[in-house]
Amino acid sequence: MECAFLPVIFVSFFSVYSSFSGVPDWEDVVVAREGIPTILICTDTTVRGAVAINWKLQPVGLEKEWKLVLSANEKKEFSGGTTEKSTRLTDPNFQDSGVFSLFLLPRFEDRGLYSCMLKQKERKLKEKTILLAILRDDKVSSLHITHENTEISTATKANTPVPLTCPDVKGDYVWLYWLRADAKKHNEMQLVYKYDRWRGSTVNNKSTILELAGSPYNAEAGSFSFILTPGYKDGGLYICEVFNNEDAFSKRTTLSLLKVTTSLSSSKLELGCLYSERSQVISAVWKHQKNSHRLEVSSKQPGSISTYLPLPITSDTAGNYTCTIQLEKGQTVSATQAVNLPNEDTKDVSVSVPTPSLPPSLSALLLLVPLVAAAVGVLLWRQKHISDRGIEQSLSVISRETENIYENPEDIRQAPPQGSVYMDLKPRGEDDVYKELERY
Repeated sequence: MECAFLPVIFVSFFSVYSSFSGVPDWEDVVVAREGIPTILICTDTTVRGAVAINWKLQPVGLEKEWKLVLSANEKKEFSGGTTEKSTRLTDPNFQDSGVFSLFLLPRFEDRGLYSCMLKQKERKLKEKTILLAILRDDKVSSLHITHENTEISTATKANTPVPLTCPDVKGDYVWLYWLRADAKKHNEMQLVYKYDRWRGSTVNNKSTILELAGSPYNAEAGSFSFILTPGYKDGGLYICEVFNNEDAFSKRTTLSLLKVTTSLSSSKLELGCLYSERSQVISAVWKHQKNSHRLEVSSKQPGSISTYLPLPITSDTAGNYTCTIQLEKGQTVSATQAVNLPNEDTKDVSVSVPTPSLPPSLSALLLLVPLVAAAVGVLLWRQKHISDRGIEQSLSVISRETENIYENPEDIRQAPPQGSVYMDLKPRGEDDVYKELERY
């Protein structure tokens, strides 16, 4: 049975780090309060089958001394240095799920460096290290940590740039975490960006849609903010952590995304409105530009609302349709879909969707296609005509038909060469579209 736990806060903890000289750098830092449910995340979805897991701890002040916390072998037989039920794997079916995370109710003496090691047939597959710092009420003011929580709730249309602001402090480096929209488990949070301005190192796991913001921000000087151009599936919770010496500051942005879709059937046109991070959306509505219209609306699933237009589209039902969502804190975001009258020739419904324009050179080439086709047709006709006349010449010479002008060999020699044919593509009259130039 899964237990509830509080969201994990990731911060820098240099005072604890100084106790671990000579060990590899940790991959995550977790700060939790004493007695508060905490999860140390360790996952690898690529690993399957007979996998063994070892969780070990190097306590603060005990350099290079590791003690076993929990172990589970290929047969799912559990053992370890702790017998407390408060320390266990979050998923007992870890071999199937690839989730090896550790759940614990930490005591103050449980702080230190944790190692998650995966083995298969005694061969090491992966090892992850996590630094766990424990805060007690009487220790908070002393373990030099200033943690500031600021929360922003916002929404935008998909594929529209949106700022993800960080704490307004100068920092040494910045981390950005993301929890996908409508996620049920906080242990699914991902580190998507790391920047260390002293080392000049950057890790960006969303490089196609995420970048550090420019002026008035300057990452090289320690002033951080982000610009996100999200697809519909990139909404959710973003946490920006800025580290300055032993202090850490964070700002949280909860982002909902809005997207409009269209679907055409034989009898109706469906306009769909999708929105994510539903927990902060209090309403979603469709409206026609003529507010007097009453729209048929339904919801197929959470986070969607659709309206339906009967076909054919008429002057009364054509126009702009707008979907608007409202957040808990009052912000609204809208997306508009234009529905046009059917084309008179095809009777097809026209829904305005931007399409890329053709390059000028390609457009000009397409205009030439009919002309070239016509020219080729005339040329083929002339070649056939010339060929037929050549055959007539031969027959006339053989049969000695006096009425044929080509019977005289001298006439044949004086005939112009039957080579290339040049044509003038100019209209001559109502009957003839093209005029043949004089042959050379």
